[in-house]
Amino acid sequence: MKKILYTALAASLFAFSSCDDILDTSKKSSMEKTEVFSNEALVNDVVMGLHQSFGETNSYRGRYIAYFGVNSDCEIWNNTGKKGAFTDKEGALVTYNATTDNQYMNTDNNVWAKLYEAIERANSAITGMDEYSDMSSTNMRQFYGELLTLRAFIYFDLIKAFGDVPARFEPNTTETIDLPKTDRMVIMRRLLDDLLTAQDYVGWPNENSFTKSTERVSQTFTKGLRARIALFAAGYSQHPDGIRYNTEDATERQELYTIAKNECLDIISKGYNTLGTFEANFKALCAEGTTAGAESIFEIPFSASRGRVIYTWGVKHEKKDQWTKLAKGGINGPIPTLFYDYDVEDIRRDITCVPFKWTSDNDGDIAWKAPNKCWGGWSFGKVRFEWMNRVVDSSNDDGMNWQVMRMADIYLMAAEAINELEGPKGSSDAGKYLKAILDRSYPAEKASAILTKAKASQDAFFNVIVDERKFEFAGEAIRKVDLIRWNLLGSKMNEAKEKMTRLYNREGEYADLPLKIYYNEGLDGTDATSYKMYGLNHGDTDEIGQTLGYSKSKEWIVPKESADQAAALLLIDQLYDNNPDTKQFWPIWKVFIDGSNGVLTNDYDY
Repeated sequence: MKKILYTALAASLFAFSSCDDILDTSKKSSMEKTEVFSNEALVNDVVMGLHQSFGETNSYRGRYIAYFGVNSDCEIWNNTGKKGAFTDKEGALVTYNATTDNQYMNTDNNVWAKLYEAIERANSAITGMDEYSDMSSTNMRQFYGELLTLRAFIYFDLIKAFGDVPARFEPNTTETIDLPKTDRMVIMRRLLDDLLTAQDYVGWPNENSFTKSTERVSQTFTKGLRARIALFAAGYSQHPDGIRYNTEDATERQELYTIAKNECLDIISKGYNTLGTFEANFKALCAEGTTAGAESIFEIPFSASRGRVIYTWGVKHEKKDQWTKLAKGGINGPIPTLFYDYDVEDIRRDITCVPFKWTSDNDGDIAWKAPNKCWGGWSFGKVRFEWMNRVVDSSNDDGMNWQVMRMADIYLMAAEAINELEGPKGSSDAGKYLKAILDRSYPAEKASAILTKAKASQDAFFNVIVDERKFEFAGEAIRKVDLIRWNLLGSKMNEAKEKMTRLYNREGEYADLPLKIYYNEGLDGTDATSYKMYGLNHGDTDEIGQTLGYSKSKEWIVPKESADQAAALLLIDQLYDNNPDTKQFWPIWKVFIDGSNGVLTNDYDY
């Protein structure tokens, strides 16, 4: 089902091309609704109509995926050190400096509108199915569960980006078009209930014809999303009265951790998805295989001419080449210290953090690797044009699916929830689920040592979870939300700036790094397989590098007297402008505030 083409029928039924249609869905006669919601093929089209909202320019495609989740203590937007990032229409979105009139967001067709558009489509479809669909049909049940799950997924993304938002669980009417914000806990409780209901409807991976694809909702995703929401609800976030628990009820927090634990353990015990290897997951994603049952649980599908996943989160291609016909990639990258946070033998390091770019001859027929710089040169390498099976030839879009959830998250959420409930030595054995991630990431002795360290106490286990989730999910826009729910956003961002400053000065833990890197671009500049590099690791020295026979060398860590000094310092500064703890969420954009008849307002000093 790769690269779903949305039918004209789905668009015409639920695109609501005019404002009047949005306000009065009752215009559609009962006969029309009966015909639609009693027909499996038409209801399937209705479900796919929600995906249309994902692919529009100012929705997930070009706004949410591109800017939400950066900057964090491991991810940074525009890592080339572009001047004016604090006030730039794009940069302000990630440096905790957004204003309500942001030029990239303050339009009536932007991400806020598009997510609520999808919610309205889901509300109308759920209402129609409640009244007209035969719920004894396996397929109809699957569609119903998908609608509940996708609505919950979209609502949770709204909460992650904006905090408290209006709650809409029924089709819009003229009386309900303007609604005030609802406390996020009220909405999340409803989402948890809806996802529990949805489990009775959707199939497990490969259990029916629809769940054979990672582009469709399976019970693994429904349960995993319920666990993810429960952990966020049990944690912290910024509220109008300050940063606090989302629920002050300690008993409810325990219940939420129990939900997360039970959902994750059920997924793991059922065995419908397998963990596999770290690299295999991302190579399969780039190869655009969507067969369910491996590590990938759910992906937002994009057609070949939509989506900016590798363009935003992938390896930089400086010129056109045999994989992409235009310069692309490398917009978001690792902060320069992330590479050095990993253990040198952690297999995730060299897949996640890429110190080179691809460049090519003038004709773009062949490309080779060329090193960037420690400051403004790292790319994320989990998604790569060179791992694709087709050439990308559109301007910014690459058609790569956005991987929303994978099994590593299930294991780490299970470990975290169990530790919160029982500690690391409880009967449910939190360490068992952490061990699965450690064993595939480190040599056996190091994995065992980390697990022993974690099991020393509940706090020690939590601290290892904090680190391992960074190493596992860097470059997937998960980290910022983790830091928020742990109440670690501000402190970890401060720590990141301090570490970047020490790296710039080659002080502390970075004092043993050489000034230069030594490398071969390839034989005659064409053989990328011969690309080698020395000088990235602790203990590497310039003295040794000069003796190894590399054809080229290049300054890596910027010397203070270098012309690149200003760019390096700017990269440190632009990790954040305002205190992240005071700007955890984007503001509701002015166009929606102004159009709400005075119902909507902004908090957090916006």
